[in-house]
Amino acid sequence: MVDSDVMVDFLRGSDKAQQWFFRHHARIVLPGYVALELLNGCQNKRELTALQSLIGSLKIAWLKPAQAQIAMQVFENIHLKNKIGIIDVLIGQTAVQESLTLFTFNHKHYKAIPDIALEKPH
Repeated sequence: MVDSDVMVDFLRGSDKAQQWFFRHHARIVLPGYVALELLNGCQNKRELTALQSLIGSLKIAWLKPAQAQIAMQVFENIHLKNKIGIIDVLIGQTAVQESLTLFTFNHKHYKAIPDIALEKPH
């Protein structure tokens, strides 16, 4: 499962990110919340169309209702102490729900989420 920061690195053309992404493309799962963040960053129709094509080539995962309830409890428990945002909790809880490692550079916030597995992509 891939976090927004890793996808932004890829979209900006980082050589390491491009190599990592294409090596793992067939197995990448994108939280729907990451897709929304990326779509929100589009500045024009060309960027939107290119991003829609990329997102369409990936498996997208969303929280199931029971996991969304857990995400709310996790947010209540860790938000003030860890300064983690709502979207990060939703992304992290999606990784937990799917039993997938979250590839991210932002271990600081995510490590507060119970049962999450984190790894830097490169």
